[in-house]
Amino acid sequence: MNRLLPAILFLLSIAISAQNLKSPSEFLGYELGTQFSRHHQVVDYYEYLAEAAPDRVKLVTYGATNERRPLLLAYVTSSANMGDLEQIRQEHLKAIQGEGNQEKVIVWLSYNVHGNESVSTEASMKTIYELLTTKSAYLDNAVVLIDPCINPDGRDRYINWYNQNKNTPYQVDPNSKEHHEGWLSGRSNHYMFDLNRDWAWLTQVESQQRLKFYNKWMPHIHVDFHEQGVDNPYYFAPAAEPYHEVITSFQRDFQKTIGKNHAKYFDANGWFYFTKEFFDLFYPSYGDTYPTYNGSIGMTYEQGGSGRAGLGIITGIGDTLTLKDRIAHHHTTGLSTVEVAVNNVAKLNTEFKKFFGNKNFKYKSYVMNGNPDNIKALESLLAKHKIAYGRANSGTAKGYRYKTRASGSMQTSNQSLVVSTNQPKGTLVKVLFEPDAKLSDSLTYDITAWSLPYAYGLDAIASSSLVASSPVDDKVVYKYAGKPVKPYAWVTDWNSMDDARFLAALLQQGVKVRTTYHPFTIDGKSFKRGSLIITQSDNNDLKDFDNIRSTVQERYKKNLHAVGTGFVDSGKDFGSPYVQRIKKPKVAVLTGGPTSSYQFGEIWHFFEQQLKYPITVVDEAYYDRVDLDAYDILILPGGRYGRFMNDARLGKLKSWVSQGGKLIAMGGAIKGIDGEKGFNIKTKKQEKDNTAQPPKPHENQQRERMKNAITGAIFKVKVDNTHPMAYGYGEDYYTLKLGSDAYEYLASGNAAYLENQTRPVAGFAGSQAQKAIGKTLVFGVEGHGGGQVVYMVDNPLFRGFWENGKLFFANAIFMVN
Repeated sequence: MNRLLPAILFLLSIAISAQNLKSPSEFLGYELGTQFSRHHQVVDYYEYLAEAAPDRVKLVTYGATNERRPLLLAYVTSSANMGDLEQIRQEHLKAIQGEGNQEKVIVWLSYNVHGNESVSTEASMKTIYELLTTKSAYLDNAVVLIDPCINPDGRDRYINWYNQNKNTPYQVDPNSKEHHEGWLSGRSNHYMFDLNRDWAWLTQVESQQRLKFYNKWMPHIHVDFHEQGVDNPYYFAPAAEPYHEVITSFQRDFQKTIGKNHAKYFDANGWFYFTKEFFDLFYPSYGDTYPTYNGSIGMTYEQGGSGRAGLGIITGIGDTLTLKDRIAHHHTTGLSTVEVAVNNVAKLNTEFKKFFGNKNFKYKSYVMNGNPDNIKALESLLAKHKIAYGRANSGTAKGYRYKTRASGSMQTSNQSLVVSTNQPKGTLVKVLFEPDAKLSDSLTYDITAWSLPYAYGLDAIASSSLVASSPVDDKVVYKYAGKPVKPYAWVTDWNSMDDARFLAALLQQGVKVRTTYHPFTIDGKSFKRGSLIITQSDNNDLKDFDNIRSTVQERYKKNLHAVGTGFVDSGKDFGSPYVQRIKKPKVAVLTGGPTSSYQFGEIWHFFEQQLKYPITVVDEAYYDRVDLDAYDILILPGGRYGRFMNDARLGKLKSWVSQGGKLIAMGGAIKGIDGEKGFNIKTKKQEKDNTAQPPKPHENQQRERMKNAITGAIFKVKVDNTHPMAYGYGEDYYTLKLGSDAYEYLASGNAAYLENQTRPVAGFAGSQAQKAIGKTLVFGVEGHGGGQVVYMVDNPLFRGFWENGKLFFANAIFMVN
């Protein structure tokens, strides 16, 4: 009896705890899985748990979404651990420096990064409840962090749509409307960004706020809960190839350990599952790879269902998949993950500490020169990741030269940026900065190139030596240069997004600004094409002009050169036809069915959150009733325009352009406006190989198709920087290509283009795709009557992270006239 007493008391304590805490069903007033819980209800339940069990649950609001919904993080652990929570965190972080003696394990469970993959938030409530009741023993040696909903805006969008369109109680027929979301799906966030592609780029507020807390904890294990197609069985680790080469043997092996534990429970229930397929560990901005490159066991779990499943649906094999089923599966893997963690505390802590030891990477330092604004933008990103950086000394850096793709050297100064792998975040540095990530398999789930020196347009050296650096001095005073008795004008350069934001702010304040279409020299100082000129005479009638100008200048940290005359030393004077007033354009963008929601969102976000310039969103539903003459610019995001762009709409568009409008066509939108009745751009004709080929094995068909694919690769293209579309650029540009669409050169106005050399500098491009894009347009402008058409074959706004491409878009808005 004495031996049984501890066990009886333990079970009794669990029973008492369970009686004291309400289950999700009891609290919500409906059985979990019979309805979708809105975000405010989920928040209410987590707040209830934190109030009812404050010794085991700590709830923090780590931020808010664009639509002002709260972002939550729950710390769940034993009473004893909760009292020492900060000490546990600090002891854990010592391992990053090779110190400490942590005896607990940190597990982070992230739910609902894709809003319409809506089951995981429901599962989170069941998971936290059982961790506090029947599985509370796990918490003795674990701190579990639960983010119940990474994307509340998207999730509530889906749930509200579903509740408005579902049958009562629900209809399992997959043809019913409740299983067919419209164009504005719940997958993405407010700005239509995929938050599961934003961990590294941090363009979205949800990602930025979450990462602050992630870096405070740096968990041993991170799980990202997802959904996939309704007919797919459950997916869990281990992941598919390609694995990035920095992933350690332990990280690979421990995925198998976790997967086998999941399989044990799934086998017992007769549930189907698969592993090692589709979901790889390569692209660095996922919720599994980013934690992996920060020392964690990062994993994706995928339940069948997604935005089609609703409360219940008949699958392709005739089974009925319900929300309750989906909850059960995610709940099982969540608890199984914590179980494996607490059974391997010592091993996880040992290997976590080893991860941050000296990796002896080939390249020890990355040294960069270039546009100071772009360097500043990159430094801002590095700071968010807690990546250390500094400035070089005067001298020479030797190593792999990104521009030449060969060994070389580069002069350095105190303006050169240095980022070393000899730091706790060294593995992440290698992944983000290496010239061309090693790809073990071309069949990958996402883009295959992202190297930050290319993305930020910087001249870089990857050095096998550790390059000395000093801390960055940010205490720079921005002031007016030049000392005229009475300023005639103020002049500044044009070569970055900071310059575009400066211009956008001035225009909105009513300041009249000019730009030069010819380089000039004044007061011994040279200014390139696109430089901005703010004259006193243009703004004599603007009230408080001096204060507006100086306020905007300080906000955007712009150095202005004051001049006392419009008579230049060389080039064109300020009254020349080559110096023109920049129009304050009224801009509209098409949205809805023909457009890609992602590409529309990238444009929307660019204007509102990056450029800070107003834009009118015009839906396809009422496009025909819109008077285009009210707008100077119309943007057609990439998409599929076949049905939308009929002869009548195309004719209306051509008439508007010919009367002075500016059309910006991106990606797939170009296909909607080319052809015999469209504008003059022409698809490149591809030579067909009519040589008889032997039949290919069926199992090789996917790999055969890859010959024609470009999976997010970087290409070096030529730039005509005398064209307004390319003001602020050098003679070369590195573009991120996402496909093999190919268009002939224009008769004139080829601002950026590929020549015969089409081998990517980084990433994968199939052999046939490389042939297809030779001598093709990347960015260009065609005159049409009194207006212009801007073609953007590649997307410079892709996921908001290709910083060096954004000036092309700003040029299209402000400089092309």
